[in-house]
Amino acid sequence: MDRMACIDLPAFALQLLLRREAGFREHPAAVVDSDRPQGIVVQADERARRLGVLPGMRYAGALSLAPGLRAGAVPPEEIREAVAALAGIFRRFTPGVEPAGEEPGVFWLDAKGLDRLFPSLRDWAAKIRAESARAGFEASVAVGFRRFGVYALAKAHPGVLFLATPEEERASARAVPLDRLLLPPAVRETLGRLGVTTVGGFADLPADGVAGRFGPEARRLHRLATGDLVVPLAPERPDVPAMRRLVLDHPEEDAERILAIVESLLGPLLDEVDAKGRALSELRLGLRFERLGDHIESVRPAAPTLSAKAVLELVRLRLRAVRRLPDRVVEVRLVAGEVEAAAREKRLFAESAGRDLAAANRALARVRASLGDDAVVRASARDAHLPEERFAWERLESLGEAAPRAAAEPRLVRRIHARPVPLPPRERHEPDGWMLRGLAQGPVVRVLGPYVLSGGWWDRPAHRDYHFAETKDGELLWVFYDRGARRWFLQGRVE
Repeated sequence: MDRMACIDLPAFALQLLLRREAGFREHPAAVVDSDRPQGIVVQADERARRLGVLPGMRYAGALSLAPGLRAGAVPPEEIREAVAALAGIFRRFTPGVEPAGEEPGVFWLDAKGLDRLFPSLRDWAAKIRAESARAGFEASVAVGFRRFGVYALAKAHPGVLFLATPEEERASARAVPLDRLLLPPAVRETLGRLGVTTVGGFADLPADGVAGRFGPEARRLHRLATGDLVVPLAPERPDVPAMRRLVLDHPEEDAERILAIVESLLGPLLDEVDAKGRALSELRLGLRFERLGDHIESVRPAAPTLSAKAVLELVRLRLRAVRRLPDRVVEVRLVAGEVEAAAREKRLFAESAGRDLAAANRALARVRASLGDDAVVRASARDAHLPEERFAWERLESLGEAAPRAAAEPRLVRRIHARPVPLPPRERHEPDGWMLRGLAQGPVVRVLGPYVLSGGWWDRPAHRDYHFAETKDGELLWVFYDRGARRWFLQGRVE
């Protein structure tokens, strides 16, 4: 009979948060859907639960119960990246890996035929759990026969559980508490009032009654528990990108000759990408040095392309600054980043535009190739409390059509410091006209304000009195007095 395993990484988002914020491990910790007082607690660790912090309550309410609570949001893209990375780790043990789309942190693995590669399936499961721990995750692994059985047992039993027979799996799964499964809380509470608290009790309920009273989600889980619904394993088939590599007969340290090698490999690489109906969005150039090991550079064209000339120009710009490489190269590898090739729109008449966006994007691609991917960035707005935290720099991938928006109110500040600049302290006998002593702008002739910003009590309390200070030289500075630090800071200036 075919073998199957399930891996459960309990409280997956919380594990990601604690891995990212190591200092949270010494305190009660929770995951919230947004880092603000109105945010909802999604997951909480045992310390927080003992203090009364439960999923579903507000962040502010959780703080009132646990003043030392540490919380943060885990964005969906971080979860997706972690799931993909873990799936790659598990594929080292079996090619059949299926992540649970509706429950991140759960994976089903095909264990069929692996007893010839490992001393036993129990040993295989132990190695998987150890590898998860090395990646920074706590995991439970159950090895059995049916999708639902191994899922329920992985959720209920920490560590490694090995089921020798289908009968043992069925009996063990029936004893699993219902609160371990992904059931809506209202359904679970209603079943509890009826005395149904285990998978076995739930499976013994009449199917029609479950569907009529608890809805399709509970009905599907009931069919899985009874064995009426058998869902075969559907492992992901990772898309292997086009790649070319060449091991050099003689180590090379001249950048121009390395460029010639890249050119010889690039044509066949682009032909393979083209055969898939795709285009090249990124080229990763790997160089294996004789003593320094592996090094990877990447270049991205302005738009997905199959032009070897355009890509080679970007590689040339990336290598131009290096006449001689830091070590001799023994291997060159090219890996393609691929996207679906978009059909070009054919127009009977060309439309002239005031801005040539394609040319601008090609220029930006050259800048990135010469100076690095972080050389072209733009400011993006963030939902934060303090002015210096309400924006972040993100890479600018490409320019789009201008879409100016009318401001709802005048915006005065045109330059803001990433971190407020401390100003010299005021002497007690110093008049207000010299509040900004020490700056080149000269004495202040007029002050507008204060505009009070107070908040952040749920995380980092802040109380600032903001002013616009006009100097004798005509500059308009944006300054504030921090009551906690008891000093003045320069936040920005109007230009």
